[in-house]
Amino acid sequence: MSFLDTLFKDPFRQEGEPRRAEEFEGGDVIISPDTRKNDRVPPGQTRTRKWPVLDAHGTPRVDLETWRFEVGGLVERPSKWSLDEFLQLPAAKVYADFHCVTRWSRLDNLWGGVSTRTIAEMVGVRAEARFVVAEGYDHGWTTNLPVEYFLAEDALFAWTNDGQPIPPEHGGPVRLVVPQLYAWKSAKWVKGVRFLAEDRAGFWEEGGYHMRGNPWAGQDGERFRAQGDD
Repeated sequence: MSFLDTLFKDPFRQEGEPRRAEEFEGGDVIISPDTRKNDRVPPGQTRTRKWPVLDAHGTPRVDLETWRFEVGGLVERPSKWSLDEFLQLPAAKVYADFHCVTRWSRLDNLWGGVSTRTIAEMVGVRAEARFVVAEGYDHGWTTNLPVEYFLAEDALFAWTNDGQPIPPEHGGPVRLVVPQLYAWKSAKWVKGVRFLAEDRAGFWEEGGYHMRGNPWAGQDGERFRAQGDD
């Protein structure tokens, strides 16, 4: 390692081979099912040891004092939390891989936060809710996803990665993490979610990205919608 490598060492660069899901068996960590695959890199993807920074508008300035997380739509008890209140919610840990539609996969992530299922139980999601729209602090950015992926056991609102607070450029203080879909569905700087009966395209989806975004579907994942698809 050169002097410059030491001076500018990337704290998120991964060394060695990824941990195996079996290493977390018997503990308090939820294991994302895709980490049990023999080949954990989906079709068309390449593993990166870095954590690339990608976003639509750049990193927003988020005032932690006024930060609020709000849940609405088809729920029995619309709710809102301050950051301090949100960080006191029941904690969960998830071991998962992370796949970006731009063709990199960051394996071996241990996320910490609150389960999406916990939030759903607190607000009382109504039976007719079929989709979720997540909204970010970056200029009202949104993304949509089917409720079954949002409520998967390994989905959470995360505030740590491998035990460290998620920095602003990676979506901190809190970001959504939905490991079984491409990473653009894991909204950075998340400020709330709405439960809906009908699907509603978000920012990238309006531009032609897939309405679901499963990286394991087909020969090259669900990256874009075919012309004429809803």
